[in-house]
Amino acid sequence: MYKVLFFLLFSTIVFAKNPFPFSALGDIIYDNAPKIEKLKKIDDFAVYNKKIDNYILDVKKAKEEGFRLEKKSNAILRKSYLEKLRSLAKTNDYFVHLVKVLYKNSIKTDNPELFSKLVNSGLLDTDAYKKEIINYYFAHQKSIDPHGVIQKYLDEDAKLKAKKEAQQRRYNNKKAKEAERIRYIREQDKIQQERLEKKLQEELQEKKMEIREYQKRELSKTI
Repeated sequence: MYKVLFFLLFSTIVFAKNPFPFSALGDIIYDNAPKIEKLKKIDDFAVYNKKIDNYILDVKKAKEEGFRLEKKSNAILRKSYLEKLRSLAKTNDYFVHLVKVLYKNSIKTDNPELFSKLVNSGLLDTDAYKKEIINYYFAHQKSIDPHGVIQKYLDEDAKLKAKKEAQQRRYNNKKAKEAERIRYIREQDKIQQERLEKKLQEELQEKKMEIREYQKRELSKTI
């Protein structure tokens, strides 16, 4: 029990911080190492257990060398460390590619359990396969626990849907307000038009009355 706790504590410390030299290459290797080690929990990777153990050991040794290089740097040490990183990078890429291949096979062979484990392995570019992952999940909901990556995507889609619905409501409200504003303007224009027409009719009537009165006066002069 104590050995297990010590190993877990040691692993946490070892992978807690990455050496600075050649970090652009080293960070990928060191950050992926714990994920690659967890592949041993997947039955389909059983044949790679020894290769994984050896790789993790090499990564730890390289990491120690990287920290030594931080304290004391020279050309020989830098060259040796860089060569180790390049070699480790090839193994890292091998497992990343293997995860991708087995992920594709899990879909072809209809293996939801393996599919779920690989999606949550941290070694698959899930964003590149998001639509495929979601579609496969909905087709196998009874067999897949959506925890992890799938749940994150479901939550993101729910938030996006809610955001779109809120935007649509705001748009509809804005449209309704605009329609109400136009209706009000048209009503006011109609009232103004009616008032104007009424005023013109009244003025016309007044003019007619004035003309009649004038005609009467002129007519009376001739009698």
